[in-house]
Amino acid sequence: MYKYFLKRYIDFIIALFLLILLSPLIIWLIIILLIFNKGKVFFMQHRPGYKEKIFKIIKFKTMNERMDKNGNLLSSNQRITKFGRILRKTSLDEIPQLINVLNGDISLVGPRPLRIEYLPLYNEEQKKRHDIKPGITGWAQINGRNALSWEEKFNLDIWYVKNYSFILDIKILYWTFIKVIKRDNINKSNSEIMEPFKGAKLNG
Repeated sequence: MYKYFLKRYIDFIIALFLLILLSPLIIWLIIILLIFNKGKVFFMQHRPGYKEKIFKIIKFKTMNERMDKNGNLLSSNQRITKFGRILRKTSLDEIPQLINVLNGDISLVGPRPLRIEYLPLYNEEQKKRHDIKPGITGWAQINGRNALSWEEKFNLDIWYVKNYSFILDIKILYWTFIKVIKRDNINKSNSEIMEPFKGAKLNG
């Protein structure tokens, strides 16, 4: 059986190895973001983790703070920067989450941690996605990512929660690497950001 402590140990070792291996790239990206984002390198936001415990996720910043004439932030698609678009398409914006893995906030593999405001919108089955630590990548990410509807994503998340294993995690990590290289299923249609979750369907 793929015990919690074994999963945590493997997460820590791989995350530490990747941070060391990618350190030259990380430094390069930090320098570029310091220049083009006016000193703002990281995006941090509170997200629900295991058993809905709140933690602060870390990513490279891909959007600016542009507002409309009324002082409201423009839509995500309007605020994403040119370099931010590159980071998202190559998934390089996700690299800082390796720090979250070291901290034990998330795992390498698991359901993606979503917004806090989605919590009251889940039905009872969808809430089960929080019965395991969230991950940088997951079963939904290698089976469609943003090409999927929210309901399809959640169904895949729940399947993973019920069936996760060491072999399955290795498979997901392998196919994540392949899909990032091939840039498969990066966006839904021509939109950079998936539409927000509005709530579970009545028959869900």
